[in-house]
Amino acid sequence: MQKISIDALARQQLAAATLASSGRAADTVYGGHEKVLRQTVIGLTKGTVLAEHDNPGDATIFVVTGRVRLVVGKDSWQARTGDLLLVPNARHSLEAEEDAAIMLTIAKRP
Repeated sequence: MQKISIDALARQQLAAATLASSGRAADTVYGGHEKVLRQTVIGLTKGTVLAEHDNPGDATIFVVTGRVRLVVGKDSWQARTGDLLLVPNARHSLEAEEDAAIMLTIAKRP
């Protein structure tokens, strides 16, 4: 059994993101490429965009802190601390509308 503080990890990743030239930092909490399920905490500084990309499986974004916007084509959804976004099975992008930390959960499709 392993216990991880997502709040503490979110603070760490957001601090690392502020020092990174990309404006983002991430740490995989569980899983990886060899597992079906992967959970990653990502810190994003205000204005940082994860460019449009395909969805590799069923995915959710839990906003640990801050505010983000998920964009799919002409549609977009804003989420803030405590919100959970269900990521559609479509190309999408994500923008940090303010400094934010999210937990991205992906279950790869077989």
